[in-house]
Amino acid sequence: MKMKKFIIVSGNIGSGKSSLTKILSEQLGWKAFYEVVENNPYLEDFYNDMKKWSFHLQVFFLSKRFQHHQHIVQDPHSVIQDRSIYEDVDIFAKNLFEQGLMEPRDYNNYCELFNIMVDFLSPPNLIIYLQASVDTLKRRIALRGRDYERSMSRGYLEQLNILYERWVKKFTLCPILTVPTDDLDFVQNSKHLQLITKNILTKLEGVEKTSCDRTDIWD
Repeated sequence: MKMKKFIIVSGNIGSGKSSLTKILSEQLGWKAFYEVVENNPYLEDFYNDMKKWSFHLQVFFLSKRFQHHQHIVQDPHSVIQDRSIYEDVDIFAKNLFEQGLMEPRDYNNYCELFNIMVDFLSPPNLIIYLQASVDTLKRRIALRGRDYERSMSRGYLEQLNILYERWVKKFTLCPILTVPTDDLDFVQNSKHLQLITKNILTKLEGVEKTSCDRTDIWD
């Protein structure tokens, strides 16, 4: 485990990515790279009018994640990143396009740009996918109290969950560790955090274990 590691925490809106990224970076002594949310000039406008601002938002995220990914690969230290560039094209941009919230020409332009960028990137060692039901996502989104997220529909989150499950099944650039989080509280429960950390380190060491087993928590 002394060699540099690069892992990504993935998952739907409200799944706990930023919280787990912060906790793991502190626990393991690794650098953390976070999704640009607070200083994002398009995010609030996007939630008020998704169709008008969808392309602008996705290009902004794409450029920032490309920059972060390059910095991470060049950094000699182990790194944990909050959400990946790979999710943007196959989940968020695709969802906007399929729901008629992004014009076909904009979506095709975006995909072409992504395909050019991704050829210059080295994949991570591991992706941690935080799996959560829509009820769990809605509850966590409400707790963090961001005004611009209150207009987010249940259908929007449901469709993102569907696309995440498809993406996990077909992604081949690196291993994915699926963590079902509906019954996990890794922020308040140290036992849950220890279980997740153990599974991450085990996966990084090459042992074939692809998900957290709930029976490990309660037995």
